[in-house]
Amino acid sequence: MSAPVVVGVLVALGVVGTLPRWLPATVVRLRQWVFAKVNGGEGIPVPGPLVDVDHFERVYADPAADGRSRGAGLSDLFWYWLSPGPHMHQEHLEPGERYRAVAAVTRRVLAVRPQRADALATAATRRVLDELPAGRIHHVRLRDLMMPVWAEVFHELIFDEECPPEVRALIVTNATDVAAALKCTGLRHLDRRYPLTRYLRGRVEAGTCPVTLPAPFTAEETAWYLHGAFGTTAVVQMAEAMAHVLLSLATRPDLQRGLDDDALDRVIDETLRVHPLFGVAHRITSAPIVLPTGATLPTGSVLLFDYLAFHRSGPAADDRFDPDRWRTLRHRDAHFIPYGVTANRACPARGVAPVMLRAATREVLRRYALASSVAHSRSLPSRGPAYLTPAGVAGPGRLRLAAMRSRDRWADVGRGIRQLVLGAWMVVDARRQRLCTNYFEEAVR
Repeated sequence: MSAPVVVGVLVALGVVGTLPRWLPATVVRLRQWVFAKVNGGEGIPVPGPLVDVDHFERVYADPAADGRSRGAGLSDLFWYWLSPGPHMHQEHLEPGERYRAVAAVTRRVLAVRPQRADALATAATRRVLDELPAGRIHHVRLRDLMMPVWAEVFHELIFDEECPPEVRALIVTNATDVAAALKCTGLRHLDRRYPLTRYLRGRVEAGTCPVTLPAPFTAEETAWYLHGAFGTTAVVQMAEAMAHVLLSLATRPDLQRGLDDDALDRVIDETLRVHPLFGVAHRITSAPIVLPTGATLPTGSVLLFDYLAFHRSGPAADDRFDPDRWRTLRHRDAHFIPYGVTANRACPARGVAPVMLRAATREVLRRYALASSVAHSRSLPSRGPAYLTPAGVAGPGRLRLAAMRSRDRWADVGRGIRQLVLGAWMVVDARRQRLCTNYFEEAVR
């Protein structure tokens, strides 16, 4: 082989070897560019040039920041991802009587005493962990591990009975498909989602579903509501939250020792500060909002509330993972809104979610030591690879963790390209179908 050829091969190998360092970040920027180009320039970032950090919560809580879907092209994409029945998803209902009726039902379902919330999450976590073979180390994806837990919990909250295995599979299949589409790691597959809707509608029509919407809502609308609120959002968000909490602990073994409930609460709070579940929430103004600066946000403005940017300001602005900051820092003094702003559609599970997260985390740590060396990002497209090691069994060791880190870095290269391609396709397909736009155009005819 000639010298120029050898040099060329070495240069090529050198370039390939650097891919994990620069390609994933480049692909993320390219995805954001494609997203902006396809969706147009709508959207006012908050915080941003017009609304600074100090006025974030004041604008978010303004009564005029109450529109949810109508009038925003961005809504077409979210309706596409959350099908079937996105027009019955509580978070996407416009303000009014329908929204109030649906929200009231959700509050009743989630009005659970802390003791029962703890017991439900503990029992479901035990059942799922019992399915793992005993006495050996397990390599798992934390989000996948925890998805069945929340399928069981929310099924029992709705039906007041334990979740049958076949129904758990329906819920997990649906939630997994939605999560993959949202993260652009896979296309959406409605044939993996419709079976859950059919199950829920069958229970409603048979009169065996204790949770129903009042008239004039139909059985099909109730099924779509249950599907979106509990079969999708509740399961996906709680599984994501648990994956973040457990991965935060897995990458910091020193934090796993001697965690009482207060310490677990601090870990959960810090996890949600660093990795908020909500990236950007969009709202459409129904009237002008006059800012303290004198500027006005006109009617029909699409406000993009950036949770991560808000969390990265104020007294807890750093990226350091430090649960002990919550020993002295009060929530109301920090820029910390893990469950949203109370005055504007805060997460309806904000009362029970922290209790359930603590209970499930406690149960996992009671059985296993956690270890992981993978990158930890807010979107967590890797689903959180980790090792679970029971007491008395040797952990993964440095070489195994180094290999895990290397695999994760290279997987991120292929995953990033896949996200770019699939994400661009779904954005274009959503704009073509115009699910939200068509719905409201038909409603006014």
